[in-house]
Amino acid sequence: MIKNRKKLIMFIALVMVVVFAGIGSYYWYENDYFISTEDAKVMGDLVSVSPQISGKLLELNVSEGDTVVKDQILGRQGISNPQETNIDQSVFRAPINGIVIKKQGTVGEIVSPGQTIAMIIDPNKLYITANIEETKLAKVRQGQKVDITIDQFSNKTFSGKVKYVGRASNSTFALLPSSTSGTFTKVIQKIPVKIEFDKSDATLLPGTNAVVNIHIK
Repeated sequence: MIKNRKKLIMFIALVMVVVFAGIGSYYWYENDYFISTEDAKVMGDLVSVSPQISGKLLELNVSEGDTVVKDQILGRQGISNPQETNIDQSVFRAPINGIVIKKQGTVGEIVSPGQTIAMIIDPNKLYITANIEETKLAKVRQGQKVDITIDQFSNKTFSGKVKYVGRASNSTFALLPSSTSGTFTKVIQKIPVKIEFDKSDATLLPGTNAVVNIHIK
């Protein structure tokens, strides 16, 4: 009985050693061969549709989700002084091929140059913005392979490459200073890294969460 108990204890101890060795090997491999982060999102370049002159918005012939082509007329506004205004300046045209993801103008309102009437994005030019800790950034290089998982498609893996490593931390562009008290607390900064997909997928939604694994070896 005692002999069997000793064998059982030895077996359990051996299993624990194997399990801990496996866990240690996994984390060593992950940390040595990859840089991973969950602080990543699907992004795209947002392009604004804005009027060239001031006037009343007479027509806006697009809705959110509509596909548009470059130079397509999206709307029209009234002209207060036809003699001084080019007729072409009174129409809104799509600056790129893409999808209208936000409609902000309302027919009947007075609009002015620089005001956003609609937002367009090209679904075929989406990318990932991953925020990497400054302590890990030295290992990140342009062209490195990246494995990407999107929360929107949790059972599907995408591939890409590092396109650009940011030249400043996110806090550089913050509107408020990171420290407003007399006591300084050091915080690890994060640098944005742009990752391009190897193959575009128009079903992806800008702003959705992603997890990236950058191959550093």
